[in-house]
Amino acid sequence: MIGTDYGLEMKFQRIEPGLVVADGTRVEGYASLFGLADQGGDVVQPGAYRASLAALAARGGRVKMLWQHDPARPIGLWEEVREDGRGLYVKGRLLTEVVQGREAAALVAAGAIEGLSIGYRTKAATRDSKGQRLLSELELWEVSLVTFPMLPEARVAAKGEGPEALLRELAATIEDARRELAGR
Repeated sequence: MIGTDYGLEMKFQRIEPGLVVADGTRVEGYASLFGLADQGGDVVQPGAYRASLAALAARGGRVKMLWQHDPARPIGLWEEVREDGRGLYVKGRLLTEVVQGREAAALVAAGAIEGLSIGYRTKAATRDSKGQRLLSELELWEVSLVTFPMLPEARVAAKGEGPEALLRELAATIEDARRELAGR
């Protein structure tokens, strides 16, 4: 676990089926979705990751891929981390040269691990009339593969190579555009 002296927060929650890894190493999915309350009553707002991702890019840094939020257990690399109209999208690969990476790939393939979870520090938040915390600016430190994500919808999906992968990506792009237009 990440020490509390860093002031980091993590999100855990009961899981639902859905995590898959293609070619044993490629993973992608949404680590956070905008506008949905997690089990702790937190709701991430669009734009919450923008400043953090820009600061990381400016200094050549990267969001870490960890196993169960343990900073001593990196398991891969997030090659793409971006905010879009739906939430925080991540895409990367497990490093099977690392023991924990091999273990993660096996557990995901078996269906024992299905979730994604973020480790972050809250920079700006307010409360709404229902008492939910509206997170408007977060400093993102890491995205972990976890047993229990706080947001049930935060799932990893596999992305293999070939025509099926292209069609999935196109469908996701069309869905993002539809949601953005519906929100106007």
